[in-house]
Amino acid sequence: MTSVSHAFTRAGLAVVLASVGWSAGAAAQDPRAALDPITSAVIKHPITTSSAAARARFLEGLREFDLGRFIDANVHFKAAVAADPDFAFAYLNVANTANSLADFKTNLALAEQHAAGASEAERLQIQMTRKGFDNDLAGQLALGQQLVEKYPDSPRAWLALAGAQIGLNKNEDARASITKALELSPKLYVAHATIGNDYIFGEPHDFTKALEHMQAAEALAPDESNAHLLVGDAYRAQRNLEKARDEYVRGHELDPKSAVLLVKAGHANTFLGDYTAARADYDSAMAVGRANEKAAYAPFRAYVSVYAGDSEAAITELNQLVASVDGMGVPDPKANKVAALTNVVVIATHTRNRAAAERALKQLEPLLMQQADEAANPAFKRGQQAQIAYLEGWTAARRGDYASAQKQADRINQLLAPDANPRKLEPMHQLEGFIALYQAKYTEAAAHLRQGNLLDPYIKYQFAVATEGAGDPAQAKKLFREIADYNFNALGFALIRRDAQQKASPGT
Repeated sequence: MTSVSHAFTRAGLAVVLASVGWSAGAAAQDPRAALDPITSAVIKHPITTSSAAARARFLEGLREFDLGRFIDANVHFKAAVAADPDFAFAYLNVANTANSLADFKTNLALAEQHAAGASEAERLQIQMTRKGFDNDLAGQLALGQQLVEKYPDSPRAWLALAGAQIGLNKNEDARASITKALELSPKLYVAHATIGNDYIFGEPHDFTKALEHMQAAEALAPDESNAHLLVGDAYRAQRNLEKARDEYVRGHELDPKSAVLLVKAGHANTFLGDYTAARADYDSAMAVGRANEKAAYAPFRAYVSVYAGDSEAAITELNQLVASVDGMGVPDPKANKVAALTNVVVIATHTRNRAAAERALKQLEPLLMQQADEAANPAFKRGQQAQIAYLEGWTAARRGDYASAQKQADRINQLLAPDANPRKLEPMHQLEGFIALYQAKYTEAAAHLRQGNLLDPYIKYQFAVATEGAGDPAQAKKLFREIADYNFNALGFALIRRDAQQKASPGT
C-alpha cells in the first residue's frame, strides 16, 4: 500500500522538533524505550501536535514502524489521533500502516484535511503520498527533492526522497540519499535496513554490502526479531539458506507472536527442498497471524505445490482460500481474494489451463472494480482497469489469440497515458513481449521485455528466453544464472525456477 503522511495545526498547537528522545517519564513506563535512540529519537523535522500524549504515542508508533512491527505501529498511531484529532502527521502514519484500502483512503483524506496547520515537512510528505496514490511518481520525486532542500539535516527527509527514487528504479540515487541519512545519523536502524534491502532487491545488486548493513542493524538491536529477519534475507540472497533459516528461527524465538519470521523460515525450507517443513512453517504463521496475515500468508503454502511441480494442487488450494476468506476475520477480505485469484490466473495462464484462468478472471474482475469504486481515485481506477486488460491480454496471447491480446495491450497504453509515472507502460511492454515471444519473434520480444519490470523474475526469465532466441546465448546464460539464484519467494519465480536452473547449468 502507498505510504501516507499527514499534518494539521490549530490555535495553540505546539511544533516540536523531534530530534531528541521524548520525556523521561514516558520512557520509564515503556520497556522498549531503550530502542528510541536508533529509531524515534531521530527525526530532525517538526512534528506538530498540541498533545504530549499524542506525541508520545506517535513516537512509539514510529519506533515500531522502524523495527518492522507495522501492526503494533498502527495501534500507536491510532492512539495518537485519538489523543489529538487534529494530528495530521499521525493520520498519515495510520494510513501508512493501514490494514485495508478503506482505512488508507480515509486516513490520507484526514491527513490532507488537517494539513494546513502542520509543518512544511509534514505537508510535503502528505503530498508525496497523494502523488503516489495518483500514480504521479515524477511529482512524488519532485516533492521529495523539495523536502531535502528545505530540511537537509533531517535523515527522515533523505529516506523519504530515497523511497521516491526506489519507486522509479533510481537505485543509485536512492543509495546516495540513504547514505546521506546515515552520515547524519549513523545509528538509524531503518536507514541500514532500507539500503540493505535495496542492495538485495534493487539493481545493481550487492549482496556483500547488503549483509554489512543488515549486520549493522542487528548490532544496533541484537534482541529485536526484525534484525534477524534482515540478516536472514541477506544470507538468503547469498544462497546461504541454512544460515538464513537459523536467523529466522532465532528471530521468531525472540518474538513468538511474529508470523513473518515463520513465513521467512518457510521460504528458506522451500528453497532447501524440504516441502513438509515449509508447509508446517506456513501453517504455524497462519495460526499466529494477526490483521490480514492469516489470509495474506496462505498463498505461500500453495506456492510449495508449484515448486514441487503440482500446479493443479496450488490452484485448488488458492481457490479454497478464496472460498474461506470471508470467515477468517481479516480486515480486508476483498484484497486477499484479489491476491489469491490473481495467483490462480497467473498459474493457470502459465500452465495453459484456460478453464481455470477464465473462472478466476470471472471472479477477479468485479472485485478489482469494487476496489476501484471504493478508492474513488481516477488513477487507481485506471490501474485496476489496466490490470484487467493485462491479465485478459496475457491469457489471450497464451491461447494464441494474438489479435485480442494486442487490443488489450493498446488498451493499457490508452488507460495509463494520463499518469505521470515513467514506469507506467511496463505492463504494456510485458504483454507486447509475450505476444511476440509466443510467436517466436524473439528480437521484437526482447525489445519489449527489456522495457518491462526486470525486477520481476518471471519477466526477467521471459526476457532471457527472448534474448537466447534472438541469438545472444552468452547474455541469456548470464540472465538465467541470475534468475536461478534469486532465492526470494514470488509466484512467478516458483513457475520458472526449475527451468531457469536447467538453462543456467553449464551443460546447456
